[in-house]
Amino acid sequence: MPPLSLMIKPASSLCNLSCEYCFYRDVSEHREHLGFGKMTTETAEILIRKALEFANGEPAAFAFQGGEPTLAGLPYFRFFVDTVNRLNTKNSRVFYSIQTNGTLIDAEWASFFAENGFLVGLSLDGDFEGNKFRKKPSGQNSFYKILSAAEILKKHHAEFNILTVLTGYCAENGERIYRFFRAKGFRYLQFIPCLRPFGSDEQSELYMTSDQYADFLIKVFNLYVKDYVRHQYISVRQFDNWVRLYLRQPTEQCGICGHCSHQFVSEANGNIYPCDFYCTDEYLLGNIHDDMDFMTMANSETAKNFIRESLKVPEKCKQCNVYGLCRAGGCKRTQLSEDYCKAYKRFFTSCLPLFRVFINEKPTM
Repeated sequence: MPPLSLMIKPASSLCNLSCEYCFYRDVSEHREHLGFGKMTTETAEILIRKALEFANGEPAAFAFQGGEPTLAGLPYFRFFVDTVNRLNTKNSRVFYSIQTNGTLIDAEWASFFAENGFLVGLSLDGDFEGNKFRKKPSGQNSFYKILSAAEILKKHHAEFNILTVLTGYCAENGERIYRFFRAKGFRYLQFIPCLRPFGSDEQSELYMTSDQYADFLIKVFNLYVKDYVRHQYISVRQFDNWVRLYLRQPTEQCGICGHCSHQFVSEANGNIYPCDFYCTDEYLLGNIHDDMDFMTMANSETAKNFIRESLKVPEKCKQCNVYGLCRAGGCKRTQLSEDYCKAYKRFFTSCLPLFRVFINEKPTM
């Protein structure tokens, strides 16, 4: 039986920020119910029990996301961890992570994360100007509140990384933003292309062009390689995974191999979907309150079709000399937002020689 990867939306689409590019607000608007409130302890316990039954002693990863998941409250998370400890009778190795805007993090939250081994993904789009789209409801930039959260996490020895939504503005200023993160001592970074709403072809500084993305990848990868050579390595998740592909090592980032993988997303009411980008009525696999387990949902036609949709390789990719690393552009939701084919060709053509630097790198990178 495969290990379990479960993303949980404990506060559904509720959020205390008003980011201009929020992808989950767009997802929520494309289903009958905009949000499902906060997850009850009853739903959480049923979810945990069925998840651990599916894992059957194999590793189980619980990731919390939103909206803003901390709006569910610290008592919810304490209950969740205590319930996992109580129900984990087959001794699955359990991993916890949470993606948060950081605005509610205080000493109590940070201590909880550290004590329970949570990996915290802290959303920050760079320096003050880079973070300008990540706003409070008042319209103010949330930058200083997020920096404060980073300091609190450091003080309490909670492990965290930085997740940056890669807007067109950030892509044009990628070197400056990378150097800002390095100066702040942030050693683990992830850059996620900003997604257009479903069906939109809007052009603005939120959304990268292929040229902007290519310039970002080339310039920042050069900085990444220089830091590695100088023994000042900074992890950039996408680059790390491309290096692993180059070295024929296993990758861990969803979509980096060019197709979707089996995972589950639970909304606050127990609805289960195959991907957080596709928590829509069309892709609903079932509800954990029903007489249905994760194995049944994983083997449903909806789940199988979701995977099949991602396996199609465009004709133009089959003869491309960078397909082995590009894998048709990775995540299918990113492809739906923008075709970055030209960006990947420019990047790999320009930077492929630099990959040789990592030839002796061990699989633990």
